[in-house]
Amino acid sequence: MIAPLMSLLLFAAPISVPFERYTLPNGLTVILHEDHSLPTVVVDVMFAVGSANEKKGRTGFAHLFEHLMFMGTKNVPNSSFDTVMEQVGGTNNAWTSENRTNYYESGPSTLLETFLWLEGDRLANLPAAMTKAKVDLQREVVKNERRQSLENRPYGTSELIVADKLFPDGHPYHHSVIGSHADLSAASVDDVKTFFRTHYVPSNASLVIAGDFDPAEAKRLVEKYLGVLPRVDPPPAPTFIKAELTKPIRVVQPDAVQQERVEMHWLAPASHSRGSADCEVLANLLGGGKSARLIRSVVVEQRLAESIEVDCVTRPGQGFFSIGGTAQVGHTAAEVEKAIDAELGKLLTAPPSVAEVERAKARLQTAALAAVENLLVRAGGLNEAELDFGDPGALFHSLHAIEAVGPSGVSEINRSMLGKPRLTITFVPKGKS
Repeated sequence: MIAPLMSLLLFAAPISVPFERYTLPNGLTVILHEDHSLPTVVVDVMFAVGSANEKKGRTGFAHLFEHLMFMGTKNVPNSSFDTVMEQVGGTNNAWTSENRTNYYESGPSTLLETFLWLEGDRLANLPAAMTKAKVDLQREVVKNERRQSLENRPYGTSELIVADKLFPDGHPYHHSVIGSHADLSAASVDDVKTFFRTHYVPSNASLVIAGDFDPAEAKRLVEKYLGVLPRVDPPPAPTFIKAELTKPIRVVQPDAVQQERVEMHWLAPASHSRGSADCEVLANLLGGGKSARLIRSVVVEQRLAESIEVDCVTRPGQGFFSIGGTAQVGHTAAEVEKAIDAELGKLLTAPPSVAEVERAKARLQTAALAAVENLLVRAGGLNEAELDFGDPGALFHSLHAIEAVGPSGVSEINRSMLGKPRLTITFVPKGKS
């Protein structure tokens, strides 16, 4: 599956997440986090590769490869990867984003060796077992996922339009994670093997073991199943060019829907850069709950929209800020857009109150506290911090940045970001001008 846009990796400062970090001779970073509250263990492997690393004409390849990683080896043929774990109580899944691909397993502590054996086996033996039949099968699965999640879902083509219009040709984010049908059809077995040997190397990955385990035994098992992999230099990181809209862009998109919808998209700061925390607080202040400005005004009071969503998408290189509103029956996207713009205009003339900003920050912190209870989220958070900062302990970075946000910062990001040209998408029922 494709990773959700909004990160769950905010953590409360008072919570301690102890860990041990070391690096194998082949370049694999290993992070151990003990939590003996339950007899469960999580193995989380994250690779620094996503759609931003794809070449022109091979879009969707990182996501396709995520699916192919479950197609088996000579030791674990076909779909046995799932069967081996599930028959003894384990589960697994994966996701792909613009900048990384993540594989994780969870289950009883007794499955730690099984998890590590499976991960090591496919890193060592997957290319040798790859066939055209496997590639053909999964390319059709991914094409169908594109149809279901984007093309045939109400308003689902927004993701494709945003990537194409907001980021210029040549930018790593110019295409969607899921890729195009033509590029997926063009993928060959040789392409798959080349992609694997380039990006799926120990030096381009980090491994987290979290939960109920003995550290000494875990280290022995990591060395046994993953330490034997050869060292290969990591691939170069994608080169980001700065995207900038010089004039407003408007797109009218006919869709098989009954209600009109408007979406507004602006370019935003990169993750963990100046302004990114202000951007997240602004998004929550506008759309983070019933008391948020746009929800209260456009949905509750004026009843023009049945829903409003606001999102600050922060990611390496460059992010974007989005506001979307689906019109109530009997109202138009133009009415919703006008009401949203009126509310945004108020923020341009007067900063939000301290209390309003603190409520938005509290909502983010509350969500973070709920998320950190989940061992899977915690393991993924350690891995994300490792890839972002080279330090698993930096999983607190976002929370500290948000805690420092005040009304002036929200006003400044509102002026500097929302005051610039935007991409506006209006969805209308097919047959309606």
